[in-house]
Amino acid sequence: MSKVAVTGGAGFIGSHVVDVLLNRGYEVLVIDDLSNGIKENVNQEASFYEVNICDPFLREVLGKEGPDALIHLAAQSSLRNSTKNPRFDAQTNILGSICVLESCKDLCIGKVVYSSSVDVYGEPQYLPIDENHPIRPISPYAASKYAVENYLYCYKRNHGVDYVSLRCSNVYGPRQDSNGEAGFVAVFLDGFLRDRKPTINGDGGQTRDFIFVEDAAKAMVLALEKETNSKIFNIGSGVEVSIGGLYNEMKKIFERDLFPTYSDPIEGEVRRMSINPGLAEKELDWKPETTLEVGLRKTIECFKAKKN
Repeated sequence: MSKVAVTGGAGFIGSHVVDVLLNRGYEVLVIDDLSNGIKENVNQEASFYEVNICDPFLREVLGKEGPDALIHLAAQSSLRNSTKNPRFDAQTNILGSICVLESCKDLCIGKVVYSSSVDVYGEPQYLPIDENHPIRPISPYAASKYAVENYLYCYKRNHGVDYVSLRCSNVYGPRQDSNGEAGFVAVFLDGFLRDRKPTINGDGGQTRDFIFVEDAAKAMVLALEKETNSKIFNIGSGVEVSIGGLYNEMKKIFERDLFPTYSDPIEGEVRRMSINPGLAEKELDWKPETTLEVGLRKTIECFKAKKN
């Protein structure tokens, strides 16, 4: 394959995926409606179309450009918004993904790599979670992500559209938006840089598995390139970190005492999370390369440079 389409390619994770693809010699087509993405994130070597994945024009764009494969990241990604407006969440994440898959079927696009989420597992029965863990989504966002995984299976079985679904843990790094409902790292960084106390939803004792965005992007490209027996992989660090511990790590880097405020937990969030990425290491030849400290320092440098 030589040309790859990336939906959501102007977004936080998607723009890094585009960079990895270009560095590996691919021709890249970016499709993004800029509802969350930023056009300045898009590498100038990529072709760009401002198109919503639910728009019938999507098929025309893909037909004109003729990509060999597609990496699908365009989504409504806010857990909080999914609980407030589950209909919009389903329209974007489920119906939008069906539009993408219909185009792939009609245009004989050979492979789809889908950015799913560890949220599909729901409240963990054991840690670290592997791919055999029961699926019990507890938010509309997680339910929509799992629904698309099932559609991927249907399109593979019935129409021969090959796929790999990556259940990513909490991705952080440069280009993450600190406005609105953002990841913990981006929100904390914004607080330190603006000398404002950030808010932690919950008591800070909840845990997450943090993966640096460049590592996650590499996993998606390897999933595109590798012939695999499995179709679903966990992508994360395998390390369980408390939100309070993350905040303390950032305090050390900034060498500042800025104490957060606390609010009620977000509906649909789990208490603890860490995942086992061993299957991805075995079949995709992938493993996380960036420690949390190194990733945080890289992210802080980029945020500071952008602010200046």
